[in-house]
Amino acid sequence: MQIIENDKIKEKLYIEKLDNGLTIMVIPKSNTQKKYIIFGTKYGSVDNKFIVPGEENVTEVPNGIAHFLEHKMFEQENGTNSLDTLTSLGVSANAYTTNDHTAYLFESTSNFYEALDEFMDYIQHPYFTDENVKKEQGIIGQEIAMYDDYPEWKVYLNSMKAMYSINPVNIDITGTKESISKITKEILYKCYNTFYHPSNMAMVICGDFEPKEIIEQIQKRLVKKEEHEEIKRIYEKEPENIVQKEIEEKMEVSMPMFVIGYKDKKEENENIVKKHIAIEIILNILIGKSSTLYKELYKEGLLISEPTLEYEFSNTYAHVIITGNSINPKEVLKRLRKRIQEKIEQGIEQEEFERIKKTIYGDYVKEYNEIGDIARTFLADFFKGINSFEYIEECLRNKQNIRRTNFKTNF
Repeated sequence: MQIIENDKIKEKLYIEKLDNGLTIMVIPKSNTQKKYIIFGTKYGSVDNKFIVPGEENVTEVPNGIAHFLEHKMFEQENGTNSLDTLTSLGVSANAYTTNDHTAYLFESTSNFYEALDEFMDYIQHPYFTDENVKKEQGIIGQEIAMYDDYPEWKVYLNSMKAMYSINPVNIDITGTKESISKITKEILYKCYNTFYHPSNMAMVICGDFEPKEIIEQIQKRLVKKEEHEEIKRIYEKEPENIVQKEIEEKMEVSMPMFVIGYKDKKEENENIVKKHIAIEIILNILIGKSSTLYKELYKEGLLISEPTLEYEFSNTYAHVIITGNSINPKEVLKRLRKRIQEKIEQGIEQEEFERIKKTIYGDYVKEYNEIGDIARTFLADFFKGINSFEYIEECLRNKQNIRRTNFKTNF
């Protein structure tokens, strides 16, 4: 068992990679009654073309199938629904699908091991029939229609469509009514058997646990599976240029919403954690809550609240998105571009840099106060090849003087 300790935040991470390839991470937290477990697979909405281990031909599946599969996992052959079973035990259970992974989780203060029995059982024993697949197509079809009416989701998805021409990150995670109508039980089983193998999965457990003991309990509940070769995922090369500069859609909203997106190019062997932190610092300096630009825009009524600033990335895409509400989004973009140019020409002041970096470091530390945040973060980072402690370490590592140092950007 590998043990990684972070002295800065007084946390320990225990990592065990089992013979079947499953990685289990345990972060003990003795000061809480809550227990949290999340079991994920590196399989998301972008994984629509792949070669099944042992086969030669490329398999292409309908858009939205990873999300569809997540929904279907709860239904059991005996007619029960595992989500209902877990709820009856007094635990809070859920699941979600992202662009690059799918996760199942529950949080409890009691009945943890009874819930664990059900949890491990339904994730390892899928049950698909023609009838329940058809029923789910109707349910998810309604969900797709519902999301079509969500301005927050539409403006985000439109930003992806404006930036990406080939990468499936530009496709709705739920798919379309047309694409999910092509899903069959055979396709679901094929995707499950390909991506829900322990060697493609990871588990994070956080709470008052003794690491060796909880790992042994997990092992007792694991179904033995044959060895699995590496999955060959097929991703077409995405052009560096964007598709179009602007997409505008009219919907019933009290205040116009906007997403400003900047498409990034990921370099091989780059320090992605350092880059992520640097981009967070730059974004906060440009238009964060304490920035001069935000204060100006807020005072003028061009921004009604602090915009959301994010850097999203995986092994196939990377981009910055700035989300907010404004009576004049184009003016916000114009002023942001002007501020970017000013910073390129004038550089960033040392004091400003250090202040924002300390704020970001504080935000990282706060994430360790909530076991759910810890577990979800470690799982998502693991699938990106990152140990979450790296953000704490990298944020404190370099304190070089950057006064009036120009930075390169494709903004």
